Amino acid sequence: MPTRAAAASLEDALAYAERHQLHALLVYAGGSLLFERYGGGFDIGKPHALYSGTKSFWGVAASAAQDDGILDLDETAADTLATWREDAWKRTITVRQLLTMSAGFPFGGLGAAVPAFDAATGVPLRDRPGTAFTYGGIPLQAFGAFFSRKLAPRGESPLAYLQRRILTPIGLTYTAWRTLPDGTHTMPTGAQLTAREWLKYGRLILGEGQFEDARVVSRAAVQRCFVPSAANPRYGLGFWLASDNAGTDIAYASGAGGQGLYIVPARATVVVHFGKSNSFKHDAFLRRLLGIRVQAPGVDRRGAHGPDLEIPLL
Repeated sequence: MPTRAAAASLEDALAYAERHQLHALLVYAGGSLLFERYGGGFDIGKPHALYSGTKSFWGVAASAAQDDGILDLDETAADTLATWREDAWKRTITVRQLLTMSAGFPFGGLGAAVPAFDAATGVPLRDRPGTAFTYGGIPLQAFGAFFSRKLAPRGESPLAYLQRRILTPIGLTYTAWRTLPDGTHTMPTGAQLTAREWLKYGRLILGEGQFEDARVVSRAAVQRCFVPSAANPRYGLGFWLASDNAGTDIAYASGAGGQGLYIVPARATVVVHFGKSNSFKHDAFLRRLLGIRVQAPGVDRRGAHGPDLEIPLL
């Protein structure tokens, strides 16, 4: 049972979420689902769009693919994407830079504007690779072009690999995934699933690749996702990072409207939040729920750094 203080914090966080059009709030801690609440017409069985929360799947998938010998995060993508070899900047882009959004692409490629894989590879760079962080969907779609070519000899698409390698082993079923006219599935956005299904993914991350009694991906594969780029120390491979001097204390996937999957290893906690509010703030929510003070400046089109975390010494 939660302590009186923890129960009060949960009520405070719930009240905040309800003021910002709550659709679902799940709190998993110590191996059990401690709290579950729905609103706005959603329930246990109704799926929800993750929006950019979809990005969090691809860092783990890429890292697992490295373990499988399919790719290396530090290889240059131009070894696979022939059209990049004649471009002085693009020929230096690594897979890791695509996933950490430090490859140099401009803002864009989200929502209805997600380009096809090959169209994304043709977008001109704005910055020299590795020098700037710019949030957006273009680098994920360029990664999709690269990953598709790597998987072609196996007869798999990126989504098919993700499902076989990670989702099916943890019993995660997505309801829908956006498909482009060319038959490919979008990488930066597009997944729809229930709150309980997203919680399964959070539990996999919390367990560093272990889910219940099964080792799904290596511990190293998950840990690679929490290594940021020099361009933005608050963003890893699909996850926002908030840390103190001791290292990463919280990682979360974030989507428009207040979608959030929060992993707090020190408290063995995973939290899922679904909503529909542009005024929902991850920092305000976490401060109420966990007593963690997060100063989140947000993400502008140049890609402002993620949140700084201060943990009170209790």
